[in-house]
Parts: sequence; C-alpha cells; structure tokens
Amino acid sequence: MASESGPGSTDPLLLPRRRAPSKGGWKSALFIIWVEVAERFAYYGISSNLISYLTGPLGQTTAAAAAAVNAWSGAASMLPLLGAAVADSWLGRYCTIVASSVLYIVGLGMLTLSSMFPSPQQCRGAVDSQGACPPSSFQTVFFYISLYLVAIAQSGHKPCVQAFGADQFDATDPGESSSRASFFNWWYFALCVSGTVTIALMSYVQDNVSWALGFGVPSLVMLLALAIFLLGTRTYRFYGSGGGGGGGSNGGASAGGTFSLVGKAFAAWRKRRSKRQEAAWPVDLPLENGDVAEDAALAEEAGTLDRRVGPAFQVPPAALQCFLGVSIVACIVVYDRVLVPVARRVTGAASGITLLRRIGTGIALALVTLVVAALVEMKRLRAARDAGLVVDGAAGAAAVPMSLWWIVPQYVLLGAADVFAMVGMQEFFYDQVPGALKSLGLALYLSVLGVGSYISSFLITAIDGLTTRDGGTSWFADDLNRGHLDYFYLLLAALTALDLVAFTYFSASYVYRRKGGNSH
Repeated sequence: MASESGPGSTDPLLLPRRRAPSKGGWKSALFIIWVEVAERFAYYGISSNLISYLTGPLGQTTAAAAAAVNAWSGAASMLPLLGAAVADSWLGRYCTIVASSVLYIVGLGMLTLSSMFPSPQQCRGAVDSQGACPPSSFQTVFFYISLYLVAIAQSGHKPCVQAFGADQFDATDPGESSSRASFFNWWYFALCVSGTVTIALMSYVQDNVSWALGFGVPSLVMLLALAIFLLGTRTYRFYGSGGGGGGGSNGGASAGGTFSLVGKAFAAWRKRRSKRQEAAWPVDLPLENGDVAEDAALAEEAGTLDRRVGPAFQVPPAALQCFLGVSIVACIVVYDRVLVPVARRVTGAASGITLLRRIGTGIALALVTLVVAALVEMKRLRAARDAGLVVDGAAGAAAVPMSLWWIVPQYVLLGAADVFAMVGMQEFFYDQVPGALKSLGLALYLSVLGVGSYISSFLITAIDGLTTRDGGTSWFADDLNRGHLDYFYLLLAALTALDLVAFTYFSASYVYRRKGGNSH
C-alpha cells in the first residue's frame, strides 16, 4: 500500500468508512436522542440541586459547597477530553457509551446509598445545633467518590453519544446532509426539554420528599437509557476502524492511536493552509463567559423581584431557569422549520447559513442580552432607591416593587443566543475534525464550556476582592439593592464585544474542510 495520502492511501484520516446502506438515518438517531434525554435527566437530577444537598444533609458551609460544586462541574466539563480519547483510540464510540452507561448507573446507585445513611432519629441524640444528624467521614468520602464516578462516566458518555448520533447521517448524501444539520438542532431541543422538566420535577422531590428518591429516580432513568440504547443496536450504522465511528468489534482508531492521528491532522492542516485549500482544525472559537456568569446572576436578581402570579402562587427564583429552557425549545423550532428553509433557498447550503456565521450571530445575540440585562438591572436599582430599600447593614435584599416579567426578555434572548452559538459550535466541532476524531472534537466543545465556567468564577472572585478591598461595597453584595450587577453585565458586554471582534477577524480567513462524509 502507498504510504502517502492519495487515492491508494490507507491513512485512517482519509480512508472512506464503509457503512451498511440500510441502516442509520432518523430511525437510529431517535434511539440515540432518547438516550441523551434520559442521560440529561439523570445528570441534571444530580447537578441542579447539588448545593442544597451539600449545605443540608452533608452540613457544609455555603462557601465550601459552592467551591465543591464548581470543582465538580469543571471536572465534568474537562474530563470528556479523556473519555473521547479513549473512544477514538481504543474502545470506539459504541462500546464507550455502553461502558460509560454502566459506570453511570453504578455511580448514581452509590449516590442513592450515600443519601440513606442514618437519619436524626437513628443518631441516638448525636445531632448538630440545627437538629440534623452530622454526616460521618465515611459518608462524606463515599458521597464524593460516587459523585466523581458520575463525572467520569459522563466524560465518556457525553461526547460519544452525540458523535455516534451524527454518524447515522452521511454528509455526502444531499438528503442526509440536510438531516444531519437538523439533527444538531433537535438534539439540543431534546436536551433542553429534558433539563427543564428535570429541574422543575427533581428539585421538588429532593426538597420535599426525600434525597434517596431524588437520587434513586435518576439511577432508574439511566438504566432505562442503557436499555433503549441497546435496543437500537441492530439499526445503527457502524464504520470501520479507520473512521473511529465506532463500535462493536471495530473499536476506535488504530495506526498509532488518537495522539498519532492528532499529529497527522495538525501536519495536514499546516500543509493545506500553506496551499490555501482547506483547514482541518478551527482557527478561533467563541468563549461565551457572559452566558455562564449571567445565568447565575439572573437567578440572584430574580429573587428580589415581585414573583407573584395570581393571588396565592409565587414563582421560586430557581424555577425561572425554566424560561431559558422554554425559550431555547421555541427558538429551535423557529430556526429549524422557518429560518433554515428560507436561508437554504437563498444560499443553497444544506445548513442554511454557514456554521461560523451561526456562531457569530449567537455571540452578537449574547452581547445584546447583556446590554438588556444591564438596562433592566439599572431600572431595578432605581426602583429600590425610590422605594427606600437601599439600607446599610441589611442582611439581604428586600423585595423590589417590580414585576419578574421584566427579566423574562433576557431569558428569551439568552435562549436565542444559545440556539445559534451553542448548537453551531457542536456541529462545527463535529464537522470540522477528521472522522477518526469526532468524539474528541465534541469533547473540545465541552471543554470550552468548562474553561468558560472557570473564567466566570475567576472574574467574580477577582471583582469581589477588588471592590471590597478598601471597605467598599461589592458588586455582588448579599443585599443586591446595594450591589452593582449592572456594572458586571456591562463588563461582560464589553468582553463579549471584544470576543465578537476577534471571532469575526479570525473566521474571515477560515477555510472549511470539504464535505467528505463521515470519513473525513
């Protein structure tokens, strides 16, 4: 065989991947989407209310609990790089998904067991000042081992399931190419529906019924996810070892493994860039720190507004996150069923608009969202001053005579920004990497979110330290009526504007890889 890239090459980056023509497509993709729905239910069933468990049954301080949640969330976002490397270089996507699902179920089961340790009635009088049974060192260690098992399991599951779902469509076929572009939209749609339902349902169960049931239900849902995935095995489209598509006996990439393939991909990128033909790796991608930080700040801000709906019901601040999920779901439907068909007729592209234009539009919408958030916060602060609610030494922010509906447009805009930028990034990272590295590409997308979370935490910590250094009032004061979230939103808007300028500059010189199906 020839050793150079060409028609006779056996280079796994260029070798076409064989597939069974009767398999794959939407039938297979729907099995995989339902698996993601179940997995997100399980993940958000743990993560959405984790800080309440740490400060409640485990008895940690708010600061310690927040640090633990940030560390775990960051690990859950960065570990997919390792899981994807294992999938692309050894197990293949299918086997990695099965193994990760089993580990997921074990971790969730252990979490359930950790929440069933002795109750106050079983403590024989050994309770803390609040009447709660203090956790033993063994319980705490057992809990954290279980929690990080879930993070490790998610690291193999998350990038591989989405890549395996996209593998079910052939980019060289015009009809399937359009379907693959649509797949990423409906994937995110299902993810957001699952997350919204989970946050509304499981937080209530955990706070009002029991933590054992709150952790046990995700365990059963994850078991169901594995059963659904295995049920669809006969319908899946598998590829040869060169493609890394993965599964069954084919495994992942061979010929030196993932790191060898990354080196070859980089060498190919440099060669192609010198000839101005095509790039194999992205040049620049957005880091939407604003989205990460703003979402947390909005929840705090919402707690100070008039949240009454009707004479008796009051919307919980955390439940306002559901507005974001509903906005994303609605925007995906409009984007996929209205905007894409119209743009497709104009541009002739299967995806309607190019991936980088989609991402850039999302960054621009995030910028608009932050400006609107700053203006609304300025209005809220004026309302607090006019009502005489800005009081020195207050323990917390008093309710402001301003309706929660003022904050809803920010969630709508943030949802639209996610539909353009986040879904666009997912498709970009999948589409613009070699076939043998698809899982690793999506893991890189997840790592961007992890880095964004860490940068957001750094910004908040640094700003809080600077604004309180000389006895001043923090922008994030416990009494938000004395703080300045409006300044924080404007700072994020300025950073996002710089990000948009940099992204526009680099994306202007980016040359897309040619469509070569799942083999490139």
